[in-house]
Amino acid sequence: MAELPSGLLEACVVVGAPSDKLRELQQRTKSSELPLLDPEVLQVHAPPFVSIEANSNHVIGPAFSRVQRRRSFIKKKRRDRAAEGVSNGDSSSRREASPTTEDISVPKDLDLIALPQLCFPDGLQLASEQKDDTYHFLVFTDLFGNRSHGVVVQYYRAVQSIQESVFQNGHRWNAPKCRLFAPFAVCIISKVPYYNALKDCLSCLLVQLRTARQADLEETIREFSAKLSLVPLPPPGQLHVSFSLRPLQVVLPSRDDPDSPLVDINLHLPLLCFTHTALLQVLSCLLQEQRIVFFSSDWARLTLVAESLLLYLQPLSWQQPYVPVLARGMLDFLMAPTAFLMGCHINHFEEIAAETEDLILVNVDDGFIQTSWSEAVDLPALPLAAAECFISRAESLQLQYDLELCHLGTGTDVNTLRSQRRGWQQKLNSQIQNIALELVVNIFRGVQDFLNHEHRVFNSEEFLRTREPDDQLFYRKVLETHIFHSFLRDRLNRKRDSFSRMEQMTRSHAHRNRAMTESPRRPPMSELSRAGPDRKLSKRLGASLPNLDQPINESVTLNANRLFSIRKIGPDSGLKFLQKPLKVFRLPEFPPPLAYHYVQNYYSDMVASLGKAISATPPDESALLARYHYLRGLVNTVSNRRLDALEDFHSLYKTDAEIFPSQMVNSVIDSLLDVERVQVDRRPEIKRLISRLKREQERERATQGTGQEDAAVKRFQLPKKYMHLEEFVKCVQESGIVKDQGTIHRLFDALTVGHQKQVGPDLFRVFYTIWKDTEAEAQEVCLPASVLEHIDATECVFKLSSSVKTSRGVGKIAMTQRRLFLLTDGRPGYVEVAQYRDLEEVRVSSAPFLVLRIPSLKIRVHGRKETFEANLKTETELWNLMVKEMWAGRSIADRHKDPQYMQQALTNALLMDAVVGSLQSSKAIYAASKLAYFDRMSLEAQMMVPSTTSETLKHKINPSVEFAVPQAVDVLLYTPGQLWVSVGGGKVMVYDASSWSLIQTCQVGNARLVCVFSELHAGS
Repeated sequence: MAELPSGLLEACVVVGAPSDKLRELQQRTKSSELPLLDPEVLQVHAPPFVSIEANSNHVIGPAFSRVQRRRSFIKKKRRDRAAEGVSNGDSSSRREASPTTEDISVPKDLDLIALPQLCFPDGLQLASEQKDDTYHFLVFTDLFGNRSHGVVVQYYRAVQSIQESVFQNGHRWNAPKCRLFAPFAVCIISKVPYYNALKDCLSCLLVQLRTARQADLEETIREFSAKLSLVPLPPPGQLHVSFSLRPLQVVLPSRDDPDSPLVDINLHLPLLCFTHTALLQVLSCLLQEQRIVFFSSDWARLTLVAESLLLYLQPLSWQQPYVPVLARGMLDFLMAPTAFLMGCHINHFEEIAAETEDLILVNVDDGFIQTSWSEAVDLPALPLAAAECFISRAESLQLQYDLELCHLGTGTDVNTLRSQRRGWQQKLNSQIQNIALELVVNIFRGVQDFLNHEHRVFNSEEFLRTREPDDQLFYRKVLETHIFHSFLRDRLNRKRDSFSRMEQMTRSHAHRNRAMTESPRRPPMSELSRAGPDRKLSKRLGASLPNLDQPINESVTLNANRLFSIRKIGPDSGLKFLQKPLKVFRLPEFPPPLAYHYVQNYYSDMVASLGKAISATPPDESALLARYHYLRGLVNTVSNRRLDALEDFHSLYKTDAEIFPSQMVNSVIDSLLDVERVQVDRRPEIKRLISRLKREQERERATQGTGQEDAAVKRFQLPKKYMHLEEFVKCVQESGIVKDQGTIHRLFDALTVGHQKQVGPDLFRVFYTIWKDTEAEAQEVCLPASVLEHIDATECVFKLSSSVKTSRGVGKIAMTQRRLFLLTDGRPGYVEVAQYRDLEEVRVSSAPFLVLRIPSLKIRVHGRKETFEANLKTETELWNLMVKEMWAGRSIADRHKDPQYMQQALTNALLMDAVVGSLQSSKAIYAASKLAYFDRMSLEAQMMVPSTTSETLKHKINPSVEFAVPQAVDVLLYTPGQLWVSVGGGKVMVYDASSWSLIQTCQVGNARLVCVFSELHAGS
């Protein structure tokens, strides 16, 4: 049988007290002395529920559930004589209830030992009167971190004694109403968190249980469980599934995409329980992985609030122990030394606060948070800017459903009223997810700029430099957590999730262009100057390379633009670029008797309904068609129509490969019978699908064992031993200084001039420190408005000389990616020296001073008669090398219309500066000249571009920026507004055809692409 994904139902368990024990207590217990009992597992129902006759050659599928590994569970089974009819009320003919045992099969990962306590966390308490039904929710986590979810309903039934119900003259005679009521719990366990849907299912079950006889209870619950096992789960996307469990129509929502969590709870509950400030404080504690305990008088509220808060943090995923409901016999769990998230009844608050240490105590009912040692929480708060943005957005939410009903009449149909409420809740959930995602994006924006994908290194210290001083303690704590490490691993694997989509969407245009390059950029001078003197020190970006040419009209600051742009986003935008209307597919009515042929007819009806839906869907709604094909393929798989299932999956593969269930389809192929394999040869579309999947399996097997995606994220550390060339290349790449191997080889030659070909740890530490300090010093320059008027908004000062005398006055020479200018002393002023493309000559000279000759730099510019001269003294030779390299880079960039050459030239210049500073010897200038790559190239041979190409070429992009060595382009595809570029190893880069900025990088397999069709779209 083909292996299926998890279905709606894993198991349905009934927990309570045995009936003989209840009758015994009723006879000898007074109503004022009702004892507290230990609950037991009374029933376990798990698929498969239907089997075909043993002599048939057919195999029935296990409904829409996995073929689970199972184990034996010995259950005591007692004959309830009170439930049996006793002729003429002859009590003397009654036999004693004899306990027997029954060996039943249950899923192997189902913990039946702890389940009774969790179903009755306060203990099983008998009552002298009927009580209301109550619901609560459970989360189970196995050793591998996989979660299952439980929905529990507790309901009370009257305890039937032998004297209370007898037959007399063929008629049942009831004794006076009994005064003892016992609670029972029905728990539905599922791999998917359908909390609201399963709560609706249990509500429908209780309607049947209230009128059912005692003897029919087990069969009623079994039939209910079997129906749930026939429900297919909707695939990710815009298609929901609904089914009827009278009197309600139950809806199963789908997840937005394969990487998004499924949301079937009311996400606004935490906003009703906490103030915005307290809510952010709780989220901060979660991000810092504290030992957190939630308290409430309502068991259901504990899980719902905890689940909502964890969804707020998506795509960050909680990695620590998680038990939102702790029974009173499990309170010792709170003594665990590791981080955790647990929930307790409010009655235990004082006891736990007094007996424990280092716990964060969150009172959900009253909305406050404290620690077990004080009423204040002394932990770093979330970054201020991100918190303020969250609060301003959260204040605009409409959390009261009653306000939506003001203009509506009174509804008379319960399912219509539920549908209206569900639509309102889905819209509100989407808005809350947007706001929460914006919070996470604001907190961790720019993390990817400090990642080295090749060596899987995160430069945490340089990332911390970019954070505000007041926020750095928060980040230092978060960077050490498992939740952040998992998030980093996804960034290194280039996961295209909601975070990456929103982070890309809310970037400024300038930041998108800067993201094209291999390392984070320094902010332009316009940003630094507007940040103010009190904030400029915190804007030091980490490993910098020069900016590309930027549009002049980008004049707003990065931080201000970022937050402003987020505030402009409406509550309905953010997570999804296109909001498509939702569709609901209604399942046929469940078969009355759960026999094999009735179930097969049910499957056939479902296939027919899906066929009608496919025929009625227009071809342009390909996403919806794909989901219908997914469901029909799943139904055909369960009903053993394997060839029809493969045909549906082939249509799905052509339409939307993102939701293609590869594992299930491969399992279907492996389970084909010999006669079916013969028929496959006559159906070319299925044959193509099988051959394509086999090729993909072979590729996966070929790449298995590398462990790249699951490899640990390393933190950059300075070397502790001498490095040869290969080790030096890896170290420089990990540090984020530069990635290009050719440049690193030249740097290695420079640092080892006059020495053996090794770079010592002390030398590298000095070089690295000078690189970072020079970078930071330049960013601390605060240019006045009178100077900013003369330079472009996106220019950065990369190098400042000491104060020197020049032919145009006294001041400091500033080097940007476009020009040289003099920043005059005294009253700061601007004197332009030259733009690199206008240079005519650069040479070292000397200026007379009394009897001395002071080294100076002379610069001649096209169109100017006078020569600019600066008495740079000991800095002259270095500035001569740097300016010539920038000049050569500008010339080659203009000739090839490729700004990447200018970027590389500026990188070379900055490396020269760091080399001279670190060597401090007579050979320092000679060593730095090893890095004058473009200057040497311009002297040796011109890089000629054919005249036809030069006239036609408008802009050149370099898709090899992210690689250590240049890559050949395999495939080019232009679609309206986008350019798709495929390079080695299945990597595809998507460029905006208007700005030529990099929009997205995706991995399409691991083999070389030979063809790309125009149907390919971003995000697929």
